[in-house]
Amino acid sequence: MKILVLNCGSSSLKYQLIDMETEEVIASGKYERIGEQESFITHKACGQKKTINHVAIDHSEAINYTLKQFTNPEYKVIDSLDEITAVGHRLLHGGEKITETVVIDEDVIKVLEECSDLGPLHNPPQIKGIRVIQKEMPGKVNVGVFDTAFHQTIAKEKYIYPIPYEYYEKYGIRKYGFHGTSHMYVSIRLAELMNADRRDLKVVTCHLGQGSSICAVDGGKSIDTSMGLTPLGGIPMVTRSGELDPSVVTYLMKKENMTADEVENMLNKKSGLIGVSGMAPDFREIELASYGDNEMAAIAMKMFTYSIAGYIAKYAVAMGGIDAVVFTGGVGENQINVRKNICKQLEFMGIEIDEDKNNCRGEEKEISKDSSKVKIWVVPTNEELMIAKETVRMIAK
Repeated sequence: MKILVLNCGSSSLKYQLIDMETEEVIASGKYERIGEQESFITHKACGQKKTINHVAIDHSEAINYTLKQFTNPEYKVIDSLDEITAVGHRLLHGGEKITETVVIDEDVIKVLEECSDLGPLHNPPQIKGIRVIQKEMPGKVNVGVFDTAFHQTIAKEKYIYPIPYEYYEKYGIRKYGFHGTSHMYVSIRLAELMNADRRDLKVVTCHLGQGSSICAVDGGKSIDTSMGLTPLGGIPMVTRSGELDPSVVTYLMKKENMTADEVENMLNKKSGLIGVSGMAPDFREIELASYGDNEMAAIAMKMFTYSIAGYIAKYAVAMGGIDAVVFTGGVGENQINVRKNICKQLEFMGIEIDEDKNNCRGEEKEISKDSSKVKIWVVPTNEELMIAKETVRMIAK
C-alpha cells in the first residue's frame, strides 16, 4: 500500500510517497517559493536528489508538477498514480468542529473554509491541495490529519481565555494548539526508545523550527501547549512575536494608525527574532551573529531560550514533575548550543545536559548526564509517517 502525504504551506509544498508495507519513503521533496519567479522543487527518489527550477504560480501547478515526478522516467518510482491508495493531508485548523482525523468530504472542506480566518496562511493552500488531488486523482480517499487534534485532551480551564465567555460561545475563541502531529509522534517514539509505557511518562516535547511550540504530554495525552487560538501564540519564533501584552496591539493601532490586518501581518511576519535582531529570517544566521558582537541578535537568542525554559518549568507544574524533555524540529534537532542554553537554565530542576552527548545533529539520542533527574532526548520528528499511519487507520475503518 502506497500513501502520498501532502503538506501545503503558505508558499511551499512538502511531500512524501511512502510504501506502508515497509514504511520506506520511496520519493520525497519540497517545492519552495511558490508564487514567485524563483520557485523550485527539490525531489529525492531512487537514491537521487535533484533540484529543478520550475516556476509554479500557485499550489495547483506545484502539485500537478510534483505528481508527474513520480512517473518521470529519469527517476520513476511508480508506473501510474493508480498505485497510490490514498492521500493524507496535513491540515492546520478545524476549530471545534473537527477534533480528530477524518476522511475528507465537502463538509470537511466547508469547515476548513470557515476556519480560514484562524489559519489564514495555511487553510487556503491546504484546501487548494485537496481540490487538486480530487481533480487529478479522482476516486482516491483523501484523509485530513489536523495539527489541532492531539490537543483536544487539554482541560477547559487551560484552553479558555480570561475574556468574556460570550466570545468563546460566539466565535470559538480559545486555545487550540498546533504541531500536534509532531508532538504526538515524538512522544510515542520516545516511549519506544526508553522502553517505557507512554501512560507512565510525563514528557515536555519542544518542537523548535521556523514555527515553534512546547507541549506537556502526560500519560500520552496533551494537557497543555504554548500556541493558542492561532500559531502566533507562545514563545517568540523566527518571524512571529509569540505571547505579549495584548495592549501592545491596541497601542500600536492608535500610535501608528495601523489596521488590524497590518498589525496581524507585523506580528506574524516581522516580529520574533527578526524583529528584535533586525536580521533576515534565517535562524542559523541569527544564532551565529549572536556569538559575535551583534548585541540585538544575542538578546533575541536569549529571549528565545529563556521563553522555552520557562515553558518547560511551567509544564513541570502542570504535570507534577517531568520524566523527559524532548527536542525536535529543524532547530531542536540540529542546533547544539540552543539545546545547551535551554537546559543550563533548568539545572535547578535536576536537568543536566551532557555536552559531549549533545554534540549531535538530526539523530535519535539521549543527551543527558547519567546523574540527570530528567532525561533529555533529541528525537527527529516524522510528521509524514504519522499522517500516513493515520491515513491507513482511516482506510481500515
